Amino acid sequence: MANTKTKVMNNSPEEKKENIQFDCLAVTNVQVYPFKEGSNPGKARAYAAVILNDQIQLRGIRVMDGINGLFVAYPNDPFYKGEDYHTIYCPISRQLREHIENCILERYQECIAA
Repeated sequence: MANTKTKVMNNSPEEKKENIQFDCLAVTNVQVYPFKEGSNPGKARAYAAVILNDQIQLRGIRVMDGINGLFVAYPNDPFYKGEDYHTIYCPISRQLREHIENCILERYQECIAA
């Protein structure tokens, strides 16, 4: 049998330097589909799809109108039976979350202004 090694991640400074290459996700495409003014979708204002690094597409993202203004909501698991919500996916790092949300909200503003 071949000898295989498994690397255990313990977040040492050396390993964090090696993982920097994985922290560089960038939004390469944003598609926003605003709802028409006559429809009544509740607080949702649009659906969005985002492509990261031309490699992965995230769909089902919603632009919502809340008490403090517009925000981005990620899709919830429709099969979860509980009092709270469980998202299907969401960004882990604050930088990536802010990057995705800023790109979506900017594109939304462009779409409704046109």
